[in-house]
Amino acid sequence: MVDKLKIAVFASGKGSNFQAIHRAMIANEINNAEICCVISNNPDAGALQYAKEHSIPAIHLSRSQFDTDEEFNSTIIKILGKHQVNFIVLAGYLKKIDASVIKKFKNRIVNIHPALLPKYGGKGMYGIHVHEAVIMSGDKISGATVHLVDEEYDHGQILLQETVPVAETDRAETLAEKVLIVEHKIFPLAIKLLAEGEIEIKDDGVVIDE
Repeated sequence: MVDKLKIAVFASGKGSNFQAIHRAMIANEINNAEICCVISNNPDAGALQYAKEHSIPAIHLSRSQFDTDEEFNSTIIKILGKHQVNFIVLAGYLKKIDASVIKKFKNRIVNIHPALLPKYGGKGMYGIHVHEAVIMSGDKISGATVHLVDEEYDHGQILLQETVPVAETDRAETLAEKVLIVEHKIFPLAIKLLAEGEIEIKDDGVVIDE
């Protein structure tokens, strides 16, 4: 049995993926995991409001509150320690995670990306910008990817992917809606598989039980 996942969710906006994961926990679809706190750089984030409504510690933490990067990042690590966090879920968090946090939580940070990585990843590739790029390319297939987080944008080991067709009539907005449905499916699934040990992360790679 793997250690219980004690999760901190980082989100900048509504946090619909966070909500999907939390609903799966309430429904006992995800076991051996709990959400210990939610952190957002945006004081008005819907994710914080949802957390408060469900008695989950909700923390607004922004770089602008601190004099230096070091103070900001050390505070993040202190808060994670206070809440006994051992795993981080990025659910629409629009800030790059500092290397000090990544080192502390090596192979224990996951993100969801609204495209089929390694395509359409990297700096500036988030939200509607991703779907606009897919439409402009003429690709017939898009999708979503759950991956580990390392020091490079959208670069870490892929854990799960699922595709969606891109229709000729699709615009970025309609494609985003289709991809979001897939995100809400595979992100909770990835957390479930990690919590149950069916996805095992090792230093030399990821083992996925079939």
